[in-house]
Formats: sequence, structure tokens, C-alpha cells
Amino acid sequence: MSVEILLKMIPEEAIRVGVSAPDWRAAIQACGEAMVEAGIVDMPYIDQMIAAIEELGPYIVIAPGIALAHARPSPAVRRPGLAIIVLDSPVPFGHPENDPVRLIIGLAAPDPHSHVQVLAVMAEMLSEESCRFALFHAATPSDVRRALVTFSERGSCA
Repeated sequence: MSVEILLKMIPEEAIRVGVSAPDWRAAIQACGEAMVEAGIVDMPYIDQMIAAIEELGPYIVIAPGIALAHARPSPAVRRPGLAIIVLDSPVPFGHPENDPVRLIIGLAAPDPHSHVQVLAVMAEMLSEESCRFALFHAATPSDVRRALVTFSERGSCA
């Protein structure tokens, strides 16, 4: 996948760093608000993401310090897209091995298939220690975008 497609899926308005959140609900709220402001979803999607965690537990915490916030495809999704939120202080989600969470990737898809390729690229990126480090320590949205571009060009963020 080219960096242009990945960067289009993650517009700069959907990247936030240094986000303060007292708990996981506030962290998901902040992620959802970034997605709303970027035109990816409508407000009801935020409640849908929170409801999914309340119902199914912290299954969205996919790796140490990383959560993939999402809900089922719904009319609240305007277009496929991602948000990246870096918390100023990690918060617990209740996951027995991967808490606390510092990096939240918000995912919205209007159907079950449109996001598969971009998720594969994000999974590959997050498997690289240099990329996790770059994202966890990003000071600006530009730092996050630079990590995405560097990964796209080199296969790592180093």
C-alpha cells in the first residue's frame, strides 16, 4: 500500500498527541472526536465504540500499550478512515497483559471489507519496535505522519 493511501486514511486532523484522558472512556471519546472532526464518522459512532468495549471487554487492546478502537460498520461511518491518538499518560483499559494504553488507533469502516488492507499495513508497522517507539513518543501530528512515511519508504521507522 502506498503512503498516499495510508495518509489519506489518516488525515492530519485525525492525529492528536499529548491527549489527556483520566480513563479509557475519555480516551475513546477523544479518539472519536478526532474522527468526527476529520469527517470520518458522525457523533453516534463514539458511543458505539464505547458500547462495544462495555459489552465485550478490553479486547481492543491488541498489543502492549496499543488499542484499536472501533465499532461495527454503521450509518454513522461516513467513509473508511483511521485516527491516531497518543495519550500524555497511559490509561488502563482492564486488559490483563497489555495495559496501560498510550496509543489508540481509531478505525471506522462502512462495510466489513474496505479497511482490511490498511489494517494489514498498520499491523506490519506496529510490529516494528522502532515504529512503536516513534508513535509512543511523537510530540506533534507531524511526527506521527513522518513515522508513517518513513515506514512506507524503509519498512521501519529507524
